[in-house]
Amino acid sequence: MSPEQKDDEPPKEEMRAMGFLEHLEELRRRLIYSILSVATGFLVCWTYHERIYTFMQRPIMEALHKNGMAEKLVYLNPTEPFNLYVKITLLAGLFVASPFVLYQVWMFISPGLYRHEKRYVFPFMFSTVFLFLAGGFFGYRIAYPRALDFLIGFGKQFQPMITVSEYTDLFLTIIIGMGLVFELPILVFFLALMGIVNAGWMWRNFRYSILVIFIIAAIVTPTSDILNMCIFAAPMIALYSVSIGIAWLVHPTQRRARQARKQS
Repeated sequence: MSPEQKDDEPPKEEMRAMGFLEHLEELRRRLIYSILSVATGFLVCWTYHERIYTFMQRPIMEALHKNGMAEKLVYLNPTEPFNLYVKITLLAGLFVASPFVLYQVWMFISPGLYRHEKRYVFPFMFSTVFLFLAGGFFGYRIAYPRALDFLIGFGKQFQPMITVSEYTDLFLTIIIGMGLVFELPILVFFLALMGIVNAGWMWRNFRYSILVIFIIAAIVTPTSDILNMCIFAAPMIALYSVSIGIAWLVHPTQRRARQARKQS
């Protein structure tokens, strides 16, 4: 270790520096592995495409049943059901293959990390998948059904003609959107690890963050009422609060302070 190297930053593993073309070749290899894994996941999930869609349409069926309406969706084009199954199966395959895809992402960026930072690979993969699942579960079980109850109940004097493609697009927007929103702690983890943000800055801008969170909630929620917007915003505020603690733990300044206390 050189004298000017920081105590809390062990040297990177000995390895030959990669040139630009070698980086492109590595990126190409990781992309091919990822695409093959998603294709495999697609083929596996295609066997269950009808079950997958039955699971997806359950919230709208329950909302229609609660309001005494016909529990049936429609389509306007003969190719629409097939295209729909392809879309949802591809997304299901992407989710099934996501651990392997995330591992390929990590393998691409890991050569630029310090040895002690590479131990985060398994926590990174587990946390990313878990938080995405938690966000999707929250959307599927809490936020989306409440929004549908409000929308269907508000228009129950009319006869609904909901197409399968429109419903699927709305479902995926809400569920994937909530899954991505729940990845906030992972994003903050990496930003804080690189020293881009810190806990003090996040705490000082907490009120502005709440404003941004409510704007995002207003965009994500399919309704315009305040109650549903608050349902979407509440977990975001909780995640932001948790992210402040994560930023405090992993920021370089705090790591150096803990290292100094150990050595004293």
